[in-house]
Amino acid sequence: MDFPRLQFAIFIAALLIAEFMFLNLQSAFTWLLISIATLCLIWQLWWILPYTCLWRKEVQKATNSCFENQISILTANVLTPNRKANRLIQLVREHKPDVLVTLESDQWWEDQLKVLETDMPHTIKCPLDNLYGMHIFSRLPLDEQEISFLVEKDVPSIHTTIKLRSGTTVRMHFVHPAPPSPTENPESAERDAELVIVARSVAESDKPVIVTGDLNDVAWSATTRLFRKISGLLDPRVGRGMFNTFHADIPFLRWPLDHLFHSQHFTLNSIKRLPSIGSDHFALLTKLTFSPIKGAGQEGLDSDASDHQWSKEIAEEQDVSKDDVPQPGESK
Repeated sequence: MDFPRLQFAIFIAALLIAEFMFLNLQSAFTWLLISIATLCLIWQLWWILPYTCLWRKEVQKATNSCFENQISILTANVLTPNRKANRLIQLVREHKPDVLVTLESDQWWEDQLKVLETDMPHTIKCPLDNLYGMHIFSRLPLDEQEISFLVEKDVPSIHTTIKLRSGTTVRMHFVHPAPPSPTENPESAERDAELVIVARSVAESDKPVIVTGDLNDVAWSATTRLFRKISGLLDPRVGRGMFNTFHADIPFLRWPLDHLFHSQHFTLNSIKRLPSIGSDHFALLTKLTFSPIKGAGQEGLDSDASDHQWSKEIAEEQDVSKDDVPQPGESK
């Protein structure tokens, strides 16, 4: 029930208007109903308001225009049965991201996107036909590449380093954990475990870090907040908007499922949702600037002992460890 908090808030607001318009305002029972609805609205807004322009921005606007320190990333869940690859190819050619990560990409998608390798020759490929295939295309050099199956044997994640034009090395993690689903995982334990394990691994690094992918979880959920608390990573959407990427075909049922988090080494040039590519997800384009001095004062969510205990319990339940996550760019 974390997903529809925005929809709940809209419904409650409409209910409050109806209560004021149609109920007897001289009745104590009416004011009881109004009070209950107001408390419910406040509760929903507490979760979602950070993802509006009413909140303080968590990530500062980039002011350093140095192209050599910039990196742009296009995150796209393509939907395996989707056959409109030309739409994605067109977006890549229009926006010229440094990195493209595709999720749900199988061998057919790999064959279609091969035309991008002329401009994006550095690749990591994991084609699967189970909705969890993943591909990385990059203009910038990739090193220490590894494809891992952290929690489930058929759900990969990709871990690598990328070298910016300035020579700075950035540690990158691309993830797509399986969602809670009656046909896959009755609960969210597997998804939560993968997020927590990556978060605990990242927390121990003082290197520049970027994590992106389809988390199958909304930005304001308890588990995504736990990921941010444990990892220490920042969310550039806070104070800017929700950037709802799913469901592309149902406007009223849209949620922010595709994410990008980064360490405080970066500031934000831009973040935007791109036009439809025929998938049930919109693609997300994020441009960052490596500016560690300016970014040093940026703060995300604070963690406490209960957060660390909860993350430990989630990991132990799936019998996985932070040591299972490759740590590219870290000294051994």
